[in-house]
Amino acid sequence: MNDHNNVLMLNLADESATVSFAKQLSACIYAGMVIYLVGELGAGKTTLVRALLHALGYRGRVKSPTYTLLEHYEIGGFHLCHFDLYRLNNSNEWEQTGFRDEFNQSNICLLEWPEKAHGFVSKADIIFTFEILRAGRNLKIHALTHVGRKCLKNLQHWV
Repeated sequence: MNDHNNVLMLNLADESATVSFAKQLSACIYAGMVIYLVGELGAGKTTLVRALLHALGYRGRVKSPTYTLLEHYEIGGFHLCHFDLYRLNNSNEWEQTGFRDEFNQSNICLLEWPEKAHGFVSKADIIFTFEILRAGRNLKIHALTHVGRKCLKNLQHWV
């Protein structure tokens, strides 16, 4: 499969488009996946995670793990780990957190600011890259593994 087949570009016009996309995403995620969320502050990373959790049936408040670095959720038969590594300063901090154990075949790990732990976190199955526009967001979805490509193939039906 060439790289072109591993990439999908979407325009999310507003928050309701993000919610709609998250519903589609909720139907094609798999236990053990590692998903990177890349983009500037305010690009929509946490909004997508919140919408995904709600699409899976979570009814509680979804808070950004900016200060705690990690929030756990059990919903829809999944164990989701939502990381926000923005405040991570170095590899020693990463090692002290014990987060490495969260990356297993049971959990779905969603990482905001994965570049802060480059070389320490598991490689992504799929990367969501957000670009802020005057109105809405562009979303580039890049599948890097077999399971990522399987998810991407299902997402292409949404377009």
